[in-house]
Amino acid sequence: MKREELEALRAKVGCEAVLEQAGYEIDIKESTRRAAKYRRGGNIVIVTHDGRGWFDPLSDEKGDVFGLAMFLDRIPFPHAVEAVASLVGFQISRPEWKPQRTSRRVEDIVERWRSRLTPSRGSGAWRYLCWERSIPAAIVQQAIREGLLREGPFGSMWAGHVDSDGRIVGWEERGPDWRGFSTGGSKVLFRLGPTDASRLCVTEAAIDAMSLAALEGSREETLYLSTGGGWSQTTDVALAELAVRPGLTLVAATDTNSQGDVYAGRLRTLAEASGCDWQRLRPPAEDWNGVLQNREKEKRERKGGSRQWPAACAPAASREASPGMRRPLTRPDTDAATRKGS
Repeated sequence: MKREELEALRAKVGCEAVLEQAGYEIDIKESTRRAAKYRRGGNIVIVTHDGRGWFDPLSDEKGDVFGLAMFLDRIPFPHAVEAVASLVGFQISRPEWKPQRTSRRVEDIVERWRSRLTPSRGSGAWRYLCWERSIPAAIVQQAIREGLLREGPFGSMWAGHVDSDGRIVGWEERGPDWRGFSTGGSKVLFRLGPTDASRLCVTEAAIDAMSLAALEGSREETLYLSTGGGWSQTTDVALAELAVRPGLTLVAATDTNSQGDVYAGRLRTLAEASGCDWQRLRPPAEDWNGVLQNREKEKRERKGGSRQWPAACAPAASREASPGMRRPLTRPDTDAATRKGS
């Protein structure tokens, strides 16, 4: 094919068509208008640029629709062109994302943040966090005191990402029918807790960071962090800045899935490069909010039973630790997990 023909074919067939033909299904809950997540078993592909681009979050693979066909079927470029050409006119199953009603210029991040109200008891964000996500009111109030939460539209909440100077540079957006990240904002780190903490717990979402804080009792020496469901260069730099403090323990509290393991591996590499202690703390559900909601459900089923978990480490949770670990991850009387050296 000539270059013009290839460009025309690239414009006619999107990456989502190739994925659906290969048996992948869209994960609506994990997708946004700008990034659609497709799954097939343990494999994940993220589609970007209105279907014209893609990347594999578990590796460095990325490209256009032809590269995707080559990646999925392990075929050379000429065969990939034929495979893509066979999908001309293919109708994807998901409905089109609804465009925003306005195309006005993105406002300054700080001003947009300041223009939103702080959550209060009974507000939309409060109901979403406390009622739907089971975050204790005390944790929500702590996040409010630290200037990390705002009311989003339609009952959603905004969880602020902060740079090393303490400035809001973007925010995670979560609600009953919406998840995303602020337009024009930067993913750095959501930071809940003391800035001089000796223990850093890194999760993949602000809701998981707040959930882990609730499960552990929001320890005084711990800073609960969220990467916002991704791993940007600014996130990597911010974590590296934090990891150089002496006596630090870096805890990979990422999700219990393949992507969480990839992120945990990156954190381990960072810890080893920085010379700090490292631990892997796996939630006994897919993520920490799932653990928190399961706990609340069990409490309701017990109808006010006597015992509550003193920390995030349910007996089923597993952890790995570096041999230089200076303190137990949980109280000695509750830590029944097996440790193994790095």
